[in-house]
This record gives sequence, structure tokens and C-alpha cells, in this order.
Amino acid sequence: MNDSVSNSGATTAAGLKKPNVRSLELAIPPPAVAALTGAAMWWISVVTPLAQVPESARIAVAPAIASVGGIFVVGAGVRFRRAGTTFNPAKPQTASSLVTTGIYKYTRNPMYLALVFVLVAWAVFLSSPWALAGPVAFVPYISRFQIVPEERVLSDLFGTEYSAYRARVRRWL
Repeated sequence: MNDSVSNSGATTAAGLKKPNVRSLELAIPPPAVAALTGAAMWWISVVTPLAQVPESARIAVAPAIASVGGIFVVGAGVRFRRAGTTFNPAKPQTASSLVTTGIYKYTRNPMYLALVFVLVAWAVFLSSPWALAGPVAFVPYISRFQIVPEERVLSDLFGTEYSAYRARVRRWL
């Protein structure tokens, strides 16, 4: 996937650059994509054979996996709040600063990574090997329709600082 696409968006009347987005880019909030994916995973678990995993194991392992996601979200939220920048994934052009510390030293997208952990936890809880298709499908969707457009905007906003950050920190892990 080429993540070096530049944004050549138009300018608004207020002089702000409009993001150069396509039809589904930035259209569906990532938590909604994750919820829809989770619903599809549940449906898959209803219509496909389940793994024979003791309930006690599922109840212990699933929250542990989801907790890792929680750590990513909290770490990201703390850094965004300290930086005074936006949490709104639909409007990356309103970012006021580039956050590169804390959890952002290890992944450029801890909030989306957290959603992946929650979806994997859900698959474990459902005891459905086929439900793992959910997080597997979520990653390329969120990469294409959320992360790539965000990266175009951040590249425009923060230029070489963002390019250097992108060169040293992986998109996922």
C-alpha cells in the first residue's frame, strides 16, 4: 500500500485546506466500523462451527486481550489531551500538533490498533475461528479508508516532521 500520496485538496473560504478525500474515506467513524465488524463476527459465529474452548478460558482470555487495547486507547488519549489536539477521526485537518511521544513512539495508530485487539478478543469470546476474519478484514479497510487519508492530511499539515516520524515509527506495530 502506498502511503506517500500527497493531498492536493482545495481551499475553503476561511483559507483552510479541504482534505482530498474520496467517497468512503473518513466517512464511517472507526468505532462504527469496528461495531459493524463485531456484528458480522457474531453472525459468523452463529452460522459456523465453534471451537471447543472451555467457557472459563474464553472468559479469562478475551478480557485480557481487550485490556491490551484499552491500554493503547488510554495511552493515546492521554497524549492527545496533553497536546491539545483533536480526537475526531473524521477531521484530521483540525489536528493542531503531531503527537510522537508515549505510545506513539511504537505505533502511529494506537487507537485503531486498540480496535483490532478488541475485535480479536470478541472472536475469542465467541469461540469462533471464522470470526477471526473480522479483524483480518478490519485492518485493510481501516488502513485504506481511514489511515491513508489521515496520512495525506498529516503530511500536508506537518511536512518533513511527519515524514521523519513516519519513517521511524510503523503504522501498526
